[in-house]
Amino acid sequence: MKSSNHAFLLLALLPVPKFIHCKKRIQGLLQDRLIHECLDYVLQPLKTAASIGIMMSDPLGSRCFCFTPLAAYIVDTPESTLLAGVSGKTSSVTMATYKQFGDSFCHEPRTASTTLAQLHSIEAEIDPWSVEEYFEAAMKFRLNGVHRPFWADWPLSDPSVFLTPEPLHHWHKVFWDHDAKWCINAVGAAELDFRFSVLQPHTGLRHFDEGISALKQVTGREHREIQRHIIGIIADAVPANFLISLRALMDFRYLGQSLEIDHNICLRMDVALQEFHSHKKAIISAGACLGKGTKVIDNWRIPKLEFLQSVVPNIQQNGIAQQWSADGTERAHIEVIKNPAEFTNNQNYESQIC
Repeated sequence: MKSSNHAFLLLALLPVPKFIHCKKRIQGLLQDRLIHECLDYVLQPLKTAASIGIMMSDPLGSRCFCFTPLAAYIVDTPESTLLAGVSGKTSSVTMATYKQFGDSFCHEPRTASTTLAQLHSIEAEIDPWSVEEYFEAAMKFRLNGVHRPFWADWPLSDPSVFLTPEPLHHWHKVFWDHDAKWCINAVGAAELDFRFSVLQPHTGLRHFDEGISALKQVTGREHREIQRHIIGIIADAVPANFLISLRALMDFRYLGQSLEIDHNICLRMDVALQEFHSHKKAIISAGACLGKGTKVIDNWRIPKLEFLQSVVPNIQQNGIAQQWSADGTERAHIEVIKNPAEFTNNQNYESQIC
């Protein structure tokens, strides 16, 4: 769906409260519970329609008896953990924890039944409103303490299914946050910038005449532009296995953006991801994984890297990943929230922009 179609409408504004509890983690828990409570209230008509059905008109004007299951919820990784009801450093779609994010296989899905069973076992012993005690018990299951997920009574809803791959953040933003930084560290900022600067300019494509190492506030479009050149740019400046691992990730992303995906493409995506895992040691060996203060990182505790293992299974269940990209919703946030808010007097703005 093109953002220029203006097909998005503002449904609700979620509150951003400040709680007075002395512990920040409990404040965060209360905020998470409030978000789920608000979503439960706002989305109740869809839950009802999913349960008993509703008559709706199709584009041709024909009346159809429809049901509204939760097919997809387009969010970035932090929001997905909130919606799935899990704590930080935990996968929202599988049972993997942060120490397993670099595994080369897909872990068991975190199904709705698993999460709800864990919540029921905790609630059988502890009152959910004994907040601190409940939170401590929930952490043992890697849960965030939300005792009533908004999707709990939504028929056929399952976080491991409706939390779909999101290309803008899970692929393009990750490329900039990790792949591009690995290249800068391995090749050297000055050398990489020089190589970008001497590329032949092409109409319709951005020319990075000052390189990429000093770029700030990089957009999704710039992520895509850099991806077009990066493999050729670093080809003779990094070890072979380093190049193979990055090229494998690029193959995975480009295949995943296909508008038609069949079994053959799914197999090629699996092969590309396995190829990355087979050669990823070269990235650490090259000293390209650096943290704060240029500290060398020797692990793969990257949440979005683990999420890649669930891309092919989700495509097989929900269709192509490109339809779930946040490009449209990010643009809609500007059109239906930010721009209207600029024309308000900053008082009672809800009634002015809704």
